[in-house]
Amino acid sequence: MKVEQIYTGCIAHAAYYIENNGEAAIFDPLREVQPYIDKAKSDSAEIKYVFETHFHADFVSGHLDLAKKTSAKIVYGPTAKPEFDAIVAEDNQEFKIGNYTVKVLHTPGHTMESTTYLLIDEKGIQHGIITGDTLFIGDVGRPDLAQHVVKDLTQEKLAGYLYESLRDKIIPLPDELIVYPNHGAGSACGKMMSKETTDTLGNQKATNYALQPDLSKEEFITVLLDGLTPPPGYFPKNVLMNIQGYDSIDKVIERGEKPLKPNEFEAIANETRALILDTRESESFKDAFIPNSINIGLDNNFAQWVGELIPDIKQKILLVTDPGKEEESIIRLSRVGYDYAVGFLEGGIEAWKAADKEIDSIKRIDVEELKSMRENKDIKIFDVRKPSEFNSQHLVGAENTPLNQINSHLSEFPKSSEFIIHCQGGYRSMIAASILKQRGFENFKDLRGGFEEILKDESIKVTDYICPTTLL
Repeated sequence: MKVEQIYTGCIAHAAYYIENNGEAAIFDPLREVQPYIDKAKSDSAEIKYVFETHFHADFVSGHLDLAKKTSAKIVYGPTAKPEFDAIVAEDNQEFKIGNYTVKVLHTPGHTMESTTYLLIDEKGIQHGIITGDTLFIGDVGRPDLAQHVVKDLTQEKLAGYLYESLRDKIIPLPDELIVYPNHGAGSACGKMMSKETTDTLGNQKATNYALQPDLSKEEFITVLLDGLTPPPGYFPKNVLMNIQGYDSIDKVIERGEKPLKPNEFEAIANETRALILDTRESESFKDAFIPNSINIGLDNNFAQWVGELIPDIKQKILLVTDPGKEEESIIRLSRVGYDYAVGFLEGGIEAWKAADKEIDSIKRIDVEELKSMRENKDIKIFDVRKPSEFNSQHLVGAENTPLNQINSHLSEFPKSSEFIIHCQGGYRSMIAASILKQRGFENFKDLRGGFEEILKDESIKVTDYICPTTLL
């Protein structure tokens, strides 16, 4: 049986495509659906079903657009209550894709409607399971997201449901089945996902802490809830978009892909209070950018950081991009529900400079200058990495202000004395630098290459590395 995983690294997301005898199905599609349509067309196949494992929180699914553009029916598992036409399947219900069979296994826990799809080939042999956020490679889905939409679904209650789903529906399945999860490492939907994106169920039974046979329900709930960080603020909003519906991706692109001359761009920014989002890489941004713009580069976890740092999902956004990256920026914003890009700077930053408009810059230093500054004066260092990264190893004397918390900790940054910021490699610290600039800070420098460069210099004292403890 051929199952094609379509993996998108920037949001650690996996969609799946199967085709047999002229019929195809897509599982958990991304917002931009044309690639799936093209894939089916190249196979001379008709997309018959769009299977959703649950109402996603970390991205907006392409189920509605895909259904509208094809003859596909949307399928959810039991208890789902979508506000649009869809098949709400029964537990153990079967669907045919050519000679393949897709069997519904209701596996509540991550959410109440969470469903695993058992794939059976044309010979009736069980091949694999598309698990959504029920089972990851090395982990399981966090059970605290649904409570932000339905208050009486506590994380303890959902964790209990997940324990039962794993033991009643997943563990009894054959070891040779292939596990196809919805996410890999880097997703905020779990705590300790592997970088691997598929595995055999037998190996997961042997290695995944959540599937250990001697783990009691109480122990499972305790270990699953331990160390959970608050989910990004955009998660509940994405859930509602997936339940209620949204604008077509075509309309979103049309709205955002409007070229604006510098004067037009400036006027709209002033009149609408649109956020100026610069998606260029950090080295380009630091040299010249429009004052008050925020830098979140496309070359890393762009969508996740947009979701973490822009609280209003309906915020109007003006884009500054590298030439040719306008549509990509709009699409990647839409993946997490930011549908209100209203135009982009035609010609990019070079056009802005040619129009003799005001620009700003950020000073970036290397490790040698960092050492010199620390030798000559008492200077504060702010590390904007996650607490887990900071706690495992950091520059002696540095303070930890995680990037996703920076807006609520601005008072910790000194206004009257110089300071330095850094992250692991330079991507996150430039985001932080742009936010600090927007908030009126001028007295700081960013460390080029971040903590990775610090570690290369043995003369700089860092805390000893502490190997993270494993669960159980």
